[in-house]
Order: sequence, then C-alpha cells, then structure tokens
Amino acid sequence: MIKVKIKGTGIYAPKKVVTNFDLAEVVETSDEWIYERTGIKRRHICSTEGGEWPSDMAYEATQMALKNAGLEANDIDMIIFASVTPDYKLPNTACILQQKLGITNKCAALDIAAACSGFVYGINMVTGLIKIGAIKNALIVGSEMLSREVNWEDRNSCILFGDGCGVAIIGANENNDDSDILSVHLGADGSGKEFFDQPIGGAVEPIAETHLKEKTHFMQMKGKEMFKVATRTLAENAKLVLEKADKSLEDVDWLIPHQANVRIIETTGKLLGIDPEKVIINIDEYANTSAATIPIAMHEAITDGRIKRGQTLLLDAFGAGLTTGATLLTY
Repeated sequence: MIKVKIKGTGIYAPKKVVTNFDLAEVVETSDEWIYERTGIKRRHICSTEGGEWPSDMAYEATQMALKNAGLEANDIDMIIFASVTPDYKLPNTACILQQKLGITNKCAALDIAAACSGFVYGINMVTGLIKIGAIKNALIVGSEMLSREVNWEDRNSCILFGDGCGVAIIGANENNDDSDILSVHLGADGSGKEFFDQPIGGAVEPIAETHLKEKTHFMQMKGKEMFKVATRTLAENAKLVLEKADKSLEDVDWLIPHQANVRIIETTGKLLGIDPEKVIINIDEYANTSAATIPIAMHEAITDGRIKRGQTLLLDAFGAGLTTGATLLTY
C-alpha cells in the first residue's frame, strides 16, 4: 500500500490586523471580556479592494507550500478548496486557483463546503485516492474571508472570526520513510444544523432588500449549544482515529484542534487527558478562520520547529452542519 506524506505547507494572513481594542471602539465589548471567554486577541481581515480574495490568499500560500515541498505547480494532480466563502458561486474557486497557479495539466479541481471541518475533510478524501494510485499529489486548501459574512454590529459574533488561508500538499511517499496517514474519520450530524447557520442567501431564500436592512443575511450561531457538542465531538473524534490505528493518546506528539474557542480546546484536552503542552493553539492571533485554522496552526508549528518529521499528529475538527473529522498521521 502506498504511504501518504505531507510534503509542504503554506499560509497567508491578511495584512490588516484588528485587535480587541479596535472592536471595543465599534461595539460594546472589551479586550478583557473577549480574551477571557475566547482566548482571542487579534484577527486578520482581508482587503475589500482586491488582492486578498480567498483565491488570492490560496495562491500565495500555495507558492510557499510548493517551495517547501520542492515541487512545481504542474506536479499537482488535484485541488480541493475548502471554504464557505468562495470567490464566486460559479465557477468554483478551485478552478480559479488552478488558473492563477498556471497549472496546465487539467487536474481535478473542486470546492467543498464542510465549514470548519473542510481542511480535514479534504485530506481524508484524497488520502484514499493517493493510496490506490489514482493521483500522486493533491493540494488541500482552507481559505476563508469570513469578514464578509459577519455582522460587525453584533458583539456576540463579530469578535469570534477572522480571515486567512492555510494549505498543504500531500502525496505519495516516494522516500518510503515513516510519514503516512495512519487513520481517518469523517462524519456529520444534520440534527444540529441550526446551531450554526446562514439561512439567507441560498436557493430557498435569496438575499432581498429586507434582509439587508434587517441584517439577517449574516452568519448566526448558538454559542452554548455549539460549545457542548464541539467538546464532546472533538474528544470522540480523537478516540475513534486512535482506535482505528491501534494507537493510544501517549503515541500522539501533537494535537492540532480546530481553533474556535480556547475554552473548547482546553475542555477537549481535559476530556481526553492529554498534556496541555502537546496541544497547538494560536487562536489568540487569528481567531476562528474556519477551514483555515488547522492548516495555519500546523504550518506555524512546523516552521518554528515544534513539529518534526516522524512525529505523530492528530488533526481534529468540527463545524457547521454539523460536520466533523479527524486525521491521525505521521509527519
């Protein structure tokens, strides 16, 4: 069986930074209130003048990943673009990115909308294709411009989100070293769909003038319900992939969870009984960037030397839908 390896990673963070103090000048909140409840200090916000659309961020992050992997753009056989904020409804943003990268091999390109689980969904989906030899290298993108979908007058939601992009190139392990995807889990529970949704703007109810006036077309979330299901789900995810791989929590060098709220991450860690020093957290700098949180956190930990080749990583995500996924891998 072919082994699967993360060959290169990359990120892009928008240039504009909005601190909690900046938000306190717009809505009734404070740096202390936000940080104590979420662990967030800052978030990056895309320019609306162009140059930082989701495909632009993905282009920059992919250039970094290609360099780190020692590959060319035409070495990519498939693009999966995970986002709930694509450039357009049509064409899909994966095709736009393919063109921007100058890929001429007509590789497969598709978008997936699995919310915050999108990046993990993408990795798990292409792992099977790589292992059977259908493709050699895949580009998995998590790129979000959530600032477009947030009501900046709602202090309960605007404090939580940011923009950004993280990517990974994964492919056949030609060196036949220890790197491999050890086990995967994907799931969903549609019964919780109302916990985090955006019902206005789709085919059922297109955006109308009334929605714009009442500001009902933005994302909306039931925080308490999401907190409860998130902690339970993340802990269950971890146990599932460990059991599938016949591994224990002691075998895990690094847990990289979705960065939605530091309290969710800490509670999940306690439920699992994992050493807090093994949990990668960077929500203070980026806030919740949906599908981009895990690849951004992973790239930073690889770049600063915490994550080393041969170590075991557990990627763990949940998102609106409710979607869920986890990946256990040897980096």
